[in-house]
Amino acid sequence: MTQENTRSRLFRTGKRGGTRGSRGTQGSRGTRGTRGTGGTGYGETRTRTRGLDSSQLRRVRLRRWWRRTKRRIGRAQRSVTHAVTPLGWFAIVVTAVGFVLGITASWIEAWFVAIVGALLLLIALPFLIGNRAYSVGIVLDKQSVVAGGEAHVRLHVENLGARPALPAVAELPVGPALREITIPFIGPGQSIDLDVVVPAPQRGVIRVGPLTVARRDPLALLRREVTWPEKHLLYVHPATAQLPPNSAGLVRDLEGVSSRRLTDSDLSFYAVREYAPGDAMRHIHWKSTAKTGTLMVRQYEESQTARVAVLFDARREEYRSDEEFELGVSVAASLSVQAVRERRERFVVSAWAPGRMRPSIDGLEELPSRDPQQLLNAWSELEAAPEGLPFEALARGLAHSRRPLSIVAIITGAEADTTRIRRAAVAFTPDVHVLAVRCELHAEPRAQRIDPLTMFTVGALGDLPQMMIRTAL
Repeated sequence: MTQENTRSRLFRTGKRGGTRGSRGTQGSRGTRGTRGTGGTGYGETRTRTRGLDSSQLRRVRLRRWWRRTKRRIGRAQRSVTHAVTPLGWFAIVVTAVGFVLGITASWIEAWFVAIVGALLLLIALPFLIGNRAYSVGIVLDKQSVVAGGEAHVRLHVENLGARPALPAVAELPVGPALREITIPFIGPGQSIDLDVVVPAPQRGVIRVGPLTVARRDPLALLRREVTWPEKHLLYVHPATAQLPPNSAGLVRDLEGVSSRRLTDSDLSFYAVREYAPGDAMRHIHWKSTAKTGTLMVRQYEESQTARVAVLFDARREEYRSDEEFELGVSVAASLSVQAVRERRERFVVSAWAPGRMRPSIDGLEELPSRDPQQLLNAWSELEAAPEGLPFEALARGLAHSRRPLSIVAIITGAEADTTRIRRAAVAFTPDVHVLAVRCELHAEPRAQRIDPLTMFTVGALGDLPQMMIRTAL
């Protein structure tokens, strides 16, 4: 065996079986490229060492060793940095300063402080040794709750290890707050359920999780954390009022009551007219055709089933307080949920606010309303629109959108006067009934018929169903 073959066999360290990389340029046989990343981890590229002499091989191995060592040092450094609390860093700094002053200035007091600080750190270290084999689950008793209520979160903690788990402190983010929960002593293979009460004082979305179990010493110098990524959303729905079914004003044109729009096919017969090319033969009125000698077809009035649009004014400046804004949300949610429960064709919209879905051309944002739960979840997420268009402009956009509407409900605040509300109602055609609800906190409820709309003034949510029952529209 020749000396060259022996050297190539000794220095052949690459593994075959990876993906063949680029072969390099033609004519340079020593630079065939990489063989892929088979057998390497963390993105390390295997370099072929065939044909390298001993000094080049040592440099390649040294570079590989340095990369692995640097990654390990970085991981260890991050672990140590995260394990030291602010109080622990203070103790470390005081201990280091004490040692420096004790050595340089021979201060006995400095030596005492340094020794005490070192002892405290050494005593704190055993509390971080070992690992708790916990299995943690977060269970919500309900996915939604009405504003002013509360929900219960159950933490299921199980010790999967063969040794007992000492007490620990768990941190559970609940909205903007951080709840600390004490996990008691748990034997091997045992489990425990911990109940956490989550109050929901106001409308919104409360994020629950992720859960973090922390281990720390009694002086809180060192801390070690383990986090479970499980998260949940708790929707806090606005308060809604139960509106009377088929109440006046909401469903005025139900059950096939005809409108003033004419169509060629419906239930309510209106008149006959001359035949036009394209008319269906089944609509020919043969008696009129026999009398006039000309083909005549039937013409109908379009019957409708209350195509409802709920337009909520989400601009905060239209309301005098946050409580009044929430009253407007509750009124709009009550009207829209009633339309969903009665299976009406509906279009629930609000002024668009930055950060939410992209708005339409007319500045409206449609709320999903497949079922009451989905619609109430959308009302929970709704926030004030600081850059939204005035409700008059939104009403004009809704009127010009060519949607077949029969009832439009506009909900706004006490800052909107009657002139502006009438200007918004005029944008709709005469066959569209406009109901405006002006929310004024603690005001006397009243109803006004102002051509071309009906306007309610409500001071509390309970005023809405009473007015819809008493008012004949």
